[in-house]
Amino acid sequence: MEFEILGNKDTRSGFGEGLAELGRTNPNVVALCADLTGSLKMDAFQKEQPERFFQAGIAEANMIGLAAGMTIGGKIPYTGTFANFSTGRVYDQIRQSVAYSQKNVKICASHAGLTLGEDGATHQILEDIGMMRMLPNMTVIVPADFNQTKQATIAIAEHQGPVYLRFGRPVMPIFVKPDAKFVIGKADVLAEGTDVTIIACGHLVWKSIEALNILREKGISAELINMHTIKPLDVDAILKSVSKTGCVVTAEEHMMNGGLGEAVSQVLSRSFPCPQEYVAVNDSFGESGTPMELMTKYGIDTQDVVNAAIKAIARKA
Repeated sequence: MEFEILGNKDTRSGFGEGLAELGRTNPNVVALCADLTGSLKMDAFQKEQPERFFQAGIAEANMIGLAAGMTIGGKIPYTGTFANFSTGRVYDQIRQSVAYSQKNVKICASHAGLTLGEDGATHQILEDIGMMRMLPNMTVIVPADFNQTKQATIAIAEHQGPVYLRFGRPVMPIFVKPDAKFVIGKADVLAEGTDVTIIACGHLVWKSIEALNILREKGISAELINMHTIKPLDVDAILKSVSKTGCVVTAEEHMMNGGLGEAVSQVLSRSFPCPQEYVAVNDSFGESGTPMELMTKYGIDTQDVVNAAIKAIARKA
């Protein structure tokens, strides 16, 4: 299957465009930012809806508390800052004031994973998916490209309850159609195959698309699933695919512990035990470097997906 590249853009810009569109169409949507308006691409919303934009400053815990309070009056608050500050710095506030209380807060987190790049390990959170998917009542979404991030940003306004929306900084190819429908909890099968299932999220979806072509040249038929929603997980899509292929690779820009791979392994261990290989960061903090250099060094690049697929197939045999 050939994928048409529709352009190149960062996923955080998809969030910014989606938020701006919501500002024009949904009067209950409000936005809060922790002094990173430009980095989160929230400028358009701020300019067009100044009375519905709240600058919390470098006080992320206060921002989450404000957002939780705003839901009581029927508002739909979108909070914005880097993923590290959206989760690790404010986990207590999210747990107590949002998840436990089932408040309708949309926690929007940019610059996630290694591809934050040169800012280094202190800003490159690789544990956030695990932290958020462990919280009861929390929905966790990791869209694949600019278009899908915009679609997800708009879709979560209609979802009642807490959402963690994770996206990134680097410019990446756009391959999701601009008119595609985003359904929370429903995976997208991007390519059908018979030898191995590849389940990916975020930037690793494109890396897996690149891997498909290499595997095809080796005579390997790979099925690719864009698992943009980590929680609730599309269990039916996983089991339908692996029952056909008999083995699976999970690929994510996250720690091996706690993320997409672990979520999939829980499904397989209960319902369909089979070989699984992980493309993820293996129990390590990151470091400063360009996004692509870091993806290669930490084992989450295109060739790593290829190698994992070959290994999974060999284990199946």
